[in-house]
Amino acid sequence: MFGGRNLWESVLPLFSSKKFCKFQKASYVDVSMRWKKDPFFDSIDILSKPRELRPLCSLKNIIIKEPDKCIPISALSKRGRELEISGRVASFLRRYPAVFEEFRGPKHNLPWFRLTPELIDVDQEEREIYLRRGPEIVSRLQRLILMSKTKMLPLRIIQGMLWHLGLPEDFLKNPEGTSDGLLRMVEMEDGNQGLLAEIHSNEQTLSALQKTAMKMGKNGPIAFSLFPSRGLRLKKKIESWLDDFQRLPYVSPYEDFSNLDPNSDVSEKRVAGVLHELLSLFVDNSAERRRLLCLRKHLGLPQKFHKVFDRHPHVFYLLLKSKTCFVVLKEAYYGCSTSEIETHPLLEVRKKYAKLMIESDAILRSRRSNKPLVKIEHENDC
Repeated sequence: MFGGRNLWESVLPLFSSKKFCKFQKASYVDVSMRWKKDPFFDSIDILSKPRELRPLCSLKNIIIKEPDKCIPISALSKRGRELEISGRVASFLRRYPAVFEEFRGPKHNLPWFRLTPELIDVDQEEREIYLRRGPEIVSRLQRLILMSKTKMLPLRIIQGMLWHLGLPEDFLKNPEGTSDGLLRMVEMEDGNQGLLAEIHSNEQTLSALQKTAMKMGKNGPIAFSLFPSRGLRLKKKIESWLDDFQRLPYVSPYEDFSNLDPNSDVSEKRVAGVLHELLSLFVDNSAERRRLLCLRKHLGLPQKFHKVFDRHPHVFYLLLKSKTCFVVLKEAYYGCSTSEIETHPLLEVRKKYAKLMIESDAILRSRRSNKPLVKIEHENDC
């Protein structure tokens, strides 16, 4: 009953017909809830240092390309803004002794840095995974592009999403040659270059929510899996609104939404579904909230789409780290047995990078206290 073709044949006529308009009510309820800290997410290594992990990997990529796999600090000291490092680059490198090893260079007695053996092993594992499963990773970019209104995205937007999707920093130098026919370079209306997602006319792209509903054999409108944080209670009025919201028709991020009233509850459910699907494509199913703003126009999101995160705390968690706000998809961490969110091929590698960062903290504490290093195991994944 829930085969892909049968599901779409039964649902799509509803969306394309005039009858769908009667579901588009605008009974907005002012959902106002206080943010509730969830210690579970603070205990996950890969989410503990979200802003530092990206520049750390960029520095790793720079150093490993050097002939001797080492580099003087003078070659990096002026690249802090480019690498999004606040403060001195040398201080950042010294903050992670389990990743970067400092030594005196062959000339002028200047500080040089090389990668630790442990880091080199993880880097090699990352490269091997990409060689084996590259098309699978590229398909995530294809799905992101298919979520856009025109089925294409500018290269500058895609460049900002490469880290989240697990693609190499130099991917856009030859996207067609490494995408196995999934992507094609095009010139957009504004004169900029972009990527167009190719898809066969008889193929249907299902979202993670649709796949989960099919797996669970649920009838009726597709609903979000809810994961309340401990101590987070909703008022009765909001609970009633949420029940009604869950029963609304679900519009897939890959479907045409031009017939939707932007002020309707159905439109809000679509926006929540787009953000759910977007985060499900990312390596660690999270992202800095401000970095999603560049996708707003292309994915058909309202100007204040970030309010969806506040209105749906059972679906999204706002993680406050490093003086900024990250949004985390709860289902990826709580719904392991029932969710159809696919684990990213590079997730385990990113966890290993994060673990080396945590070990660096322990090494620095050991040095300051002159006490032997004690390794502590982290991770609270399902």
